[in-house]
Amino acid sequence: MPASTTPSVIIFNKPFKVLCQFSEHEGKTTLAKYIDIPNIYPAGRLDFDSEGLLILTKDGRLQSLITHPDNKLSKTYWAQLEGDIDNEAISTLSSGVTLKDGNTLPAIIQKISPPEISERTPPIRQRANKPTSWVELTIREGRNRQVRRMTAAVGYPTLRLIRIKIGPWEIANLQPGEWQEAALPSELSKRLTQLTTQKRSSFNQSKKHFSKAQIHKQSQKKRTGKK
Repeated sequence: MPASTTPSVIIFNKPFKVLCQFSEHEGKTTLAKYIDIPNIYPAGRLDFDSEGLLILTKDGRLQSLITHPDNKLSKTYWAQLEGDIDNEAISTLSSGVTLKDGNTLPAIIQKISPPEISERTPPIRQRANKPTSWVELTIREGRNRQVRRMTAAVGYPTLRLIRIKIGPWEIANLQPGEWQEAALPSELSKRLTQLTTQKRSSFNQSKKHFSKAQIHKQSQKKRTGKK
């Protein structure tokens, strides 16, 4: 049976303290506990202590399209913060903050009511005399632990972080540990076709250049031999 030309896409609601890999590592829970599909791999990462949307695919081209910074797929998170975040901090995050590895791009952020989601196991460590607040935050970068570092930089450490959207894909009603197949939107399918065409064209150009170089080399050898 011929292979499908449409990449297989899986969306998964990663629970807290699950590694984004299938191979065993230091006795920690991995994706293998929840997903039994051969030759499928995560497109991007989600930290061990973060939750939410993870995309997996069998197609290396699609992995590159999703994860490459040049493609700038937005990522949206719900973050539970220590403290009641104020407008000044929200404005600073919206404009971009300075981290050790440089300034972040402006983010789209708004304060939200606590979302209707499953309780985390184990629950967050919350101070009795310290309120918490929730924000919805959208970024277009993929730095290590970026959201946590951003909120800490404005004085509101992240207690719980849940990714709810990557580009066109949303976590929808998936419960932690659940997954489902998802369609590849037409816009991304077109971009994937363009990438494939560009790579094929580049390969053909390289091949043509290599052939010309070989012909020139053989011609030089013949002329040298005649002398």
